[in-house]
Amino acid sequence: MADNSVITVSIVTPDGKVYEHTASMIVVSTQSGQLGIMANHVPIIATLDVDETRVKYDDKEDDIAVNGGFLEFSNNVATIVADSAETQNDIDIARAEKAKKNAQQRIEEARQRQDKAALDRAQVALRRAINRINVAGK
Repeated sequence: MADNSVITVSIVTPDGKVYEHTASMIVVSTQSGQLGIMANHVPIIATLDVDETRVKYDDKEDDIAVNGGFLEFSNNVATIVADSAETQNDIDIARAEKAKKNAQQRIEEARQRQDKAALDRAQVALRRAINRINVAGK
């Protein structure tokens, strides 16, 4: 008989599975705000923001930098399909810092050229870099 007090969390990207674990709770950032999901939650599909996903189990917590995508929860299984995602231990802080610096430079260049599309892309890249830095620094 399955344990109805835990959920199974799986995070996948186009490159494959990034994370899988059982948990007592998962906290994600959706476009409508933060959402906490525990066992037996009603089924839900939500679009995710660029932010950390927290997976809580046994008095521990795993933080994963999730860069967009969506969450589907049903039958105590949470599946996140993300554009990209990295666990806290997999994040290269130096690379993330470099990406942040590059994004800031691209933002300035786009503003000078008044290139809205380039500005939007650079701002997304900056949010992703900051997200990775924040998750790695926990």
